[in-house]
Amino acid sequence: MKFKRTILLVEDEDEPAEMLSSYLEMHDYRVLLAKEGNAAIDLIDHHARVIDLAILDIMVPGKDGYEICRYLRKHPVLADVPVIFLTAKDKEKDEIAGLSLGADDYIPKPASLNLIKAHVESMLRRRPREKGSWIAFRNVFVAPDSMEVWQNGEKVELTNTEFKLLRLFFENPKRVYSRQEILEYITDEEKYVFDRTVDVHVKNLRLKLGDEGELIKTYRGMGYGLNKDLAFS
Repeated sequence: MKFKRTILLVEDEDEPAEMLSSYLEMHDYRVLLAKEGNAAIDLIDHHARVIDLAILDIMVPGKDGYEICRYLRKHPVLADVPVIFLTAKDKEKDEIAGLSLGADDYIPKPASLNLIKAHVESMLRRRPREKGSWIAFRNVFVAPDSMEVWQNGEKVELTNTEFKLLRLFFENPKRVYSRQEILEYITDEEKYVFDRTVDVHVKNLRLKLGDEGELIKTYRGMGYGLNKDLAFS
């Protein structure tokens, strides 16, 4: 089956969650369902490249709908993703709070499945499919054009050389590069440097990526490249 778009649905009540999820899937939407806030953040981190819209209940365990919306709005790939609050909280101040965080729509419960679908379709008609030129593996996002790197919703500050290294590995995830090949890529022709300089840059890059530093693998006797076992798992 070819899905129209992918929707993140955050709803902690079992029956409404399953009913809405099934209804949307019947209409060819792919649904990523989370029943508590921390699970929603995990889905965002692992599926950011495919999420086209988010439907959030405010009152969910863990991080609430407001916190999830805030996380989306600072995410490098999902900053402009449409967000619909679907909630039993129908007081004006709650609606204002949600919209002030960047939500695009607000539907009070109870609401018919058909009405929710109509709101979803209206939001998606205004949003282009293209999300930009980000390249991502696990929770690391690289924008080759703007030279930005984001990890878990936070910007990672890299030197120009560290960025060039990371871009090289992300744009060519199945290649292993020798130190000499890397040197030729990161340095000017006139500039002479020792090949061990590469080891230093790789070490610093791994440190700045923290837990995701293991994405950069040392292939003994060959050089460096993306850890294929992690990147494609």
